[in-house]
Amino acid sequence: MEKRISCGARTSTNCDNPLEALNPAHPAPGAVQMRIKNANSHHDRLSQTKSMILTDAGKVTEPISRHRRNHSQHVLKDVIPPLEHQMVEKEGYLQKAKIADGGKKLRKNWSTSWIVLSGPKIEFYKDAKQQALPNMKARHKAECVDLRGAHIEWAKEKSSRKSVFQITTASGNEFLLQSDIDFIILDWFHAIKNAIDRLPKNPSCQSLELFNLQRSSSTELLSHCHGDRKEQKPENRKSFMFRLHHSASDTSDKNRVKSRLKKFISRRPSLKTLQEKGLIKDQTFGSHLHTVCEREHSTVPWFVKQCIEAVEKRGLDVDGIYRVSGNLATIQKLKFIVNQEEKLNLDDGQWEDIHVVTGALKMFFRELSEPLFPYSFFERFVEAIKKQDHNAKIEAIKSLVKDLPPPNHDTMKILFGHLTKIVARASKNLMSTQSLGIVFGPTLLRAENESGNMAIHMVYQNQIAEFMLNEYDKIFNSKED
Repeated sequence: MEKRISCGARTSTNCDNPLEALNPAHPAPGAVQMRIKNANSHHDRLSQTKSMILTDAGKVTEPISRHRRNHSQHVLKDVIPPLEHQMVEKEGYLQKAKIADGGKKLRKNWSTSWIVLSGPKIEFYKDAKQQALPNMKARHKAECVDLRGAHIEWAKEKSSRKSVFQITTASGNEFLLQSDIDFIILDWFHAIKNAIDRLPKNPSCQSLELFNLQRSSSTELLSHCHGDRKEQKPENRKSFMFRLHHSASDTSDKNRVKSRLKKFISRRPSLKTLQEKGLIKDQTFGSHLHTVCEREHSTVPWFVKQCIEAVEKRGLDVDGIYRVSGNLATIQKLKFIVNQEEKLNLDDGQWEDIHVVTGALKMFFRELSEPLFPYSFFERFVEAIKKQDHNAKIEAIKSLVKDLPPPNHDTMKILFGHLTKIVARASKNLMSTQSLGIVFGPTLLRAENESGNMAIHMVYQNQIAEFMLNEYDKIFNSKED
C-alpha cells in the first residue's frame, strides 16, 4: 500500500509548503487531501480520497459540497435566516373569517385560530399545538399571509360582531379578525399595522421570492431574480413563444375592453342618484334615522314600535332578554322582509323566538348610518357623564336630550322607557340596568372615529346608557318636554 499526501486536488508535488505537506505533525492551514492508493495492479488501481478542513485547533469539520445547487443553498443560508427562526412578535387566539381569496368573494365562516405574527407574515394555525409540531409538513398546512403591500382597517360594517378589523393583502385575499375583549383586539390591530408600515409597499422580486424560500428550490429562486436561468427545454421554449405571440395579439383587445369598462364605470350612476330617481327604494336597515322617519311621516320608525310591542307582549319575563342572541339566519330573514317593505307580522310562528325580535332591533340601531346618539353629541354626553355632582350630571344630560333632533329624541324616549320595563322585571329576566347598559351602550353611542380610544369610549358608553335608565323619569320628564 502506497500513501501519498498532496495539497490540491490532483498534483502531489505542487504545494505551497512541501515540508508541512510531508510532515503530518505540522499541517498547513486550509484544505488538505489524503489519497490512499493500492498499487497492486498497474491498470486496476483502487483509490480513496478524503477531503477535510483543519481548523486552528486541528478539528475536522463538515465537508462543503462544491455542487452548484448545494453551494447556492449554503450562500442563501448564510445571508438569509430561515423563516422558521424569525422572531415571533405576537401570538394568540382570535376569531378569523376569510371573506375573499384572490379577489373572489367567499362565504363568511368564523372560526377560532391560533395566530402568529412574525416578520413580514401572519400564520393561521388551527391551534397552538399545530405550531409546535416538529413535523414541518404538518406545520406548513397552516395558512400563511404575506403582509407586504397589505392594508388594514376597522370593518364594523362587514359583521354584526363588535371590534372587527380587516386585512386585505396585495394578492386580493381578505381576512376578518375579531375578539370580544377590546384591549386584545386593539393590541393586535396596532401590532399588525406597525408590521405592515415597516414593510415596503411594493415588494421587489427578491423579497417576494425569499418569502417562500423554505418551500422552493434556492437555485430556481436565484435564477429567477438574477437572470441566471437554465437552458430551456425545446417544449418549454415552444410554449413560451406561443404565450408571447398570444399575449401580443390580445394586447389591442384588452386595451379596448379596459377602455369600455372605464367608460361604463364613469357613466354608471351612484346609489344616491338611483335612490333620488326612485329606481332603488330606501331601505330601513342601514339608513339614517331622519330618512326613515321622514319616509314614514313619523318621529319613531314603525319597525322599532313593532319590536318593542312584541317584546313587551311576550318577552318581559324571558331570561336574558336582549342579552341572549337569536338565530342570525332568521334575523337576516326578518331584516330582508323589512327592507323589502313587505307586510310584517311579528306574531307569526316563524318569529316565535323573541330573541330573534330583540336581535333584529339591536341590529337596526347598530346599522344606522349615524347612531341614535348623533356623532356631534357624543363628546358632549361623555363630558356630562364625567361630572362629579349627581344633580349636575342629570341636568347636563337632560339638556342634551332636549337638544336632540325630534326623531332621535322621540325614538330614544320610547326605547329607554321600554328598557325601564325590562329592569322592573329583573327578578325574572335577570337583566339589571348595568346589564342593559353593557348591551346598548356601544349600540346606541359611538364616536365617529373610534379606532383610537375604543376601550375608553366603551366605558363611557355603558355608563351613559346605565345612568339614563336609572334616571329615566328625571331626564325624560313628560311634563317638561
